[in-house]
Amino acid sequence: MKQTPVKEITVEHKPAQSKLDTLNVSKWPTWQKEVSTFPWSFPEQEIAYILEGECVVTTCCGTTVTFGKGDLVTFPAGVKITWEVKQALHKHYQLDGNIVTQTFKRIKAALKL
Repeated sequence: MKQTPVKEITVEHKPAQSKLDTLNVSKWPTWQKEVSTFPWSFPEQEIAYILEGECVVTTCCGTTVTFGKGDLVTFPAGVKITWEVKQALHKHYQLDGNIVTQTFKRIKAALKL
């Protein structure tokens, strides 16, 4: 089966407050994680605004991306990474789609369809 290349993770360091307001970041849910290392897959695109912490993520292809407090990070759908949370992470996040499409994508990924 042919694999589709995955887009890159993008990091915008210290985006303007006006951009964060336009995205409505303050209304997004939050997530926290202690210092740790773990694998993760993104069935849908996620945009995250880092409130606290420092992280290094490595894609399955070996690309390393570093980000921390004040960064806006976009993880494309389909990317598989290993997280290395170097300082406890607290982030706002927004997933692409709605609860129905998100659930469908997660079930499909779990069943490897």
